[in-house]
Amino acid sequence: MSHDHATVAEEEYLEIMFWLEEAGLSITGANIARAMQLSPPTVHEMIGRLERDGYVTRAEDKSLLFTGEGREHAQAIVRRHRLIERFLTDVLGIPWDEVHEEAERLEHAMSPVLEERMLEAIGDAKTCPHGHPIVEGVREHGALLADVEPGASVLVLRFENEAEELLHYLKRAGMRPGLDGEVESSDDEGVVVISAGERLSITRSVAETVSVRADPAPPPRAPLPEALVISSDRYGR
Repeated sequence: MSHDHATVAEEEYLEIMFWLEEAGLSITGANIARAMQLSPPTVHEMIGRLERDGYVTRAEDKSLLFTGEGREHAQAIVRRHRLIERFLTDVLGIPWDEVHEEAERLEHAMSPVLEERMLEAIGDAKTCPHGHPIVEGVREHGALLADVEPGASVLVLRFENEAEELLHYLKRAGMRPGLDGEVESSDDEGVVVISAGERLSITRSVAETVSVRADPAPPPRAPLPEALVISSDRYGR
């Protein structure tokens, strides 16, 4: 099935599914419903459409798997989304905490010609402004900031949850991809990072959605689905 025959709704589901897989979470109806803040019956109906259209299949444990065509389509919509975010930030000067929803609107109507022009405009940028790779396969796993012990040095890799209200919070707190520092404290209330002489404090629930390179690194784990539901509407990719 070509891009011309996919609906906007199908693209949104494929995008969410790709994001879940990339974040190390199972692609299940429950996780999709939680991610999109939709009812299970609504998600079940759309999954049936995606199966009929040849985008996904079901594994033995009832989780979902991309078909070759489904993965190609999901990769394309995610790449366009992240490319648009980088273009809006770097070329048009829109703050990085304000571009996610705009990219959501533009990604479905983007032509191959415009995509090529945007790629040229962003130069050698490899990630979206929130740290996610534009091209699949170059994502550093990292660790969640909430898991890092005090005294460890950290480099912020990306924000796993791109809901704009959460991005606004992170920006106000002084957090950004590429920031380096040292964890001063970490407890049930929050995490404090010292960077360039400043104390940056965020709640523990938000620290659950910030991926970092840490030294020493804690044992790896995937982001918790519950921690990703912070937005009042839905979380982003």
